[in-house]
Amino acid sequence: MPCQCKKNKDTQSISTTDRYITFDGIDCDGNAKQLMTMIRSYIDDPEKTNKFWEYFKKKAEGGSGPKPDDLFLIHSNLNQIRELFESYDDNDALQLLDIIEIECC
Repeated sequence: MPCQCKKNKDTQSISTTDRYITFDGIDCDGNAKQLMTMIRSYIDDPEKTNKFWEYFKKKAEGGSGPKPDDLFLIHSNLNQIRELFESYDDNDALQLLDIIEIECC
């Protein structure tokens, strides 16, 4: 169902994405999968990982309980993920993280 909160000059509905109305048009799972690939590009490098990221990888595989979906894992670790991307000045990843946080979390 499109968001009914915005009207054009003819008072017809304009379709927008709005997570509070509907998730239609928002690819939360696809964006989360893409972000996980970006995260892994750093933390799979032995030079760039640490104990937290090793725990994160185990958790992502279900090593400490049920395997969480990518969106849940991202949502649960937003600050750590943001810090990772900031430390490598990865603006594309930060932009995608912002989109996920605003639209899906």
